[in-house]
Amino acid sequence: MHFVDPSREVLAETLLAAGPGADTLCAGWRTQELAAHLYLRERNAGVGLGLILRAFSRASDTTTRKLAAKASTVEGYAKLVEQFRAGPPALSPMRIKAVDESANLIEYFVHTEDVRRATDRWAPRALDEEYSQALWDELIKRAALLYRGVDLGIVLVQPSGPRHVAKRAPVSVAIVGAPGELLMHAFGRTDHALVTFEGQADAVALLKTAEVGI
Repeated sequence: MHFVDPSREVLAETLLAAGPGADTLCAGWRTQELAAHLYLRERNAGVGLGLILRAFSRASDTTTRKLAAKASTVEGYAKLVEQFRAGPPALSPMRIKAVDESANLIEYFVHTEDVRRATDRWAPRALDEEYSQALWDELIKRAALLYRGVDLGIVLVQPSGPRHVAKRAPVSVAIVGAPGELLMHAFGRTDHALVTFEGQADAVALLKTAEVGI
């Protein structure tokens, strides 16, 4: 089942409900910067490179902030979000379902939660079982990279039983949570992820101060 299209809809609706100027969990970004990022990454190769290569990051950030400035009004913001909702242009690689799934399944989930969880009152969404499984499948592909900066072994564990060794080391910590919560932790939203830890107290303390995510 293809989950990206409905996830795009949910993200667009979440952005519209929050409006321009709202906080997000992305450091330094309000909702209009996030909307600009989502729109540009499907249309501007430089923005995509800026997320990967430091040499392109300044230009990418400048382009994103210029577009976000144009979306600071309610009307401009709504237009930008609707352009994102409409999907990538005809010649974009993200028109290919396999590329779209790989590039956007996790991206859209995390950014939806970046908006939802940037308020004082929020609750986790009840996710479809197949959707949760798809998130888990994508997470375990990336887990080693996301926890590369942690000087510990990392085991990701779902309460229902499935587990994945993300990184091996003499001392390990198990991170326990639903796939969506494990994703939020792995992508550096550690203070906003509903997870628990199993391991030696000093190892857990080290994990809580470690740099996690990309």
